[in-house]
Amino acid sequence: MFGLGFGELVVVLLLFLLFSGGKKLPQLGSALGESLKNFKKGMKGDDDSDKKS
Repeated sequence: MFGLGFGELVVVLLLFLLFSGGKKLPQLGSALGESLKNFKKGMKGDDDSDKKS
């Protein structure tokens, strides 16, 4: 994945946690989940904005 091994990904994750803090992690996870859900919905064509026009 992008030429990064498992060790490099762990280091990047640890640095991210160090700079962002543990308190923001649940907010980030929920935002990521919501984004993925909306992306999948858009790819399926279930977007309501197309039906309004």
